Amino acid sequence: MQVALVGAGQTKYGTSATGLKGMFAEAARAALASVDKGMQARQVQEAWIGSVSFGGAQLGNLAGLLVEHAGMQGIPARRVENACASGGFAFRDAVQAVKSGSCDVALAAGIERMNDQHEERQRYWLGVSGDTEWERTAGLTFSGVYALMAARHMKDFGTTKEHLAHVAVKNHANGALNPKAQFQKPVSLEDAMNAPSVAAPLGLYDCCSTTDGAAAALVVRGDLAQHFTDTPIWVQGSGASTDLLAIHDRPNLTELRASRAAGQHALREAGCAVRDLGVAEVHDCFTIAELLALEDLGFCAKGQGGPFTASGATKRDGQVAVNTSGGLKAKGHPLGATGIGQVCELFLQLRGQAGPRQRAGAERGLAHNVGGSGATCAVHVLGV
Repeated sequence: MQVALVGAGQTKYGTSATGLKGMFAEAARAALASVDKGMQARQVQEAWIGSVSFGGAQLGNLAGLLVEHAGMQGIPARRVENACASGGFAFRDAVQAVKSGSCDVALAAGIERMNDQHEERQRYWLGVSGDTEWERTAGLTFSGVYALMAARHMKDFGTTKEHLAHVAVKNHANGALNPKAQFQKPVSLEDAMNAPSVAAPLGLYDCCSTTDGAAAALVVRGDLAQHFTDTPIWVQGSGASTDLLAIHDRPNLTELRASRAAGQHALREAGCAVRDLGVAEVHDCFTIAELLALEDLGFCAKGQGGPFTASGATKRDGQVAVNTSGGLKAKGHPLGATGIGQVCELFLQLRGQAGPRQRAGAERGLAHNVGGSGATCAVHVLGV
């Protein structure tokens, strides 16, 4: 059975004053309002909500609380947790439920409130998405994990700090055009390269921020799509995978095998190749992560993510427009919301509604959402 995406909406990312309930209600209302022919909250039959519950703000019955405040009280709802890939897996679960026939109209959403926690508490909650027993208790932060990946990539393939800086410059340029982005200010190559060090070789502009945000997407049975819109976006492929959690257990620090497997599955199901994609939202929690994603998904050869990016191939007018939203780097990374936020951007791009950051002629796009340092990954291919 075909599945159609008929609505998507999100809050502005950054620091929210409305709390979990207000953020979720805002995103849900925006998604419902985006449905061309109209949809009421009461028409939603089931909900999947991605969230790490960062800081433990509402660990129990989070999903029930949130759908209540979105006008959907009484529907089956549950929280989906898979670290930073929680939103991507929530979307996959909703799509699979509609495809199976268990429901006709489903809500896939994500939410995280991160900026009401003290810095030490933030570092703790970010760390538990990695290997808690060995990595976190040994003092390894997430920036440290990705710094190890970056250092190895530099050693093996000659990747440079300038290659990493090109990712930051591009994504901040895109974020400057996105009213939902946390950072709407361009960054120069010089500033990115000379920024204070966070975890060598990664500097300040190589790292995403802690962010509050919520996002929601509405998927329906394909044969019902015309009741909601004349321009549905079709979920053409969905893939997911897992890998070893601790990086010291992995045979290769410069490849995320879950990304590779999930991407191949989604593309195979969609019946297309990466050359058929006009736009892609990839998981760039750190600049090195975008380079790894480009390689693992097959946009370029292994080790060539840096030169590929520096050539301009990933700009809006390049070979494939990558992270037109600004990515996690500039748009922000509210953990559980990120995967749904990627879907929201593709929804706008494929309908030609992305304004000044629009990729001309985009007909097919990919969303790539990674959990932690690569232990989980969900990939979706959407098309007109």
